[in-house]
Amino acid sequence: MGAIRVTFYFDPVSPYAWLASKALPRIEQIGGEIAFQPVLFAGLLNAHGQKGPAEIEAKRRYIFRDVMREATRAGLPFRGPPGHPFNPLQALRMSLALTEPGARRRFALALMDACWEQGDDVSDIAVLKRIAADCALDGDALEAQARQAGIKVQLASDTEQAIRDGVFGVPTFKVDGDLFWGADRVHSLLRYMQGARIDEAALAAILARPPLAER
Repeated sequence: MGAIRVTFYFDPVSPYAWLASKALPRIEQIGGEIAFQPVLFAGLLNAHGQKGPAEIEAKRRYIFRDVMREATRAGLPFRGPPGHPFNPLQALRMSLALTEPGARRRFALALMDACWEQGDDVSDIAVLKRIAADCALDGDALEAQARQAGIKVQLASDTEQAIRDGVFGVPTFKVDGDLFWGADRVHSLLRYMQGARIDEAALAAILARPPLAER
């Protein structure tokens, strides 16, 4: 049996994307081949008319408490960035500019670890160049490439394609067109990869039901 392609949509601004990245070995152990796909979380939010979690004070307080709980449970160090939310555009563009899968993976994982474990400001170009160098990459060349118009257009295009595919948040995993949103749904992804399926006809019938109230 061949490898199962699993697209991992991420933006380092999400601490849950960092938590989800720690589950990638479990996905690969049962035959998953991870494709790292950077997308702009703010673009997803705008497309679906949503506020970001950090823009809702009660949710912001809850999320950081929740992430700290999960990090403690998993034995992970957690510091968080010096400010949140932050602008992840250059980090995403540098990730996208790496077309070799192994290099993109190394940089993306190092990026999220630097932000959430080490407390680095990954909106800072100097920090991004240092992370690239730590991944045996040419930080200056990568940063210059990420500033090219083509990469900027590609990030916007890839985000728009993700929206068309039904992605509304990060982290999201996609397998065979099915989506699994959130670090807490990796177990559902693993079951799917091992053959578990829902009743699609029943789902279609439920989705066809009319709303009984509207806000």
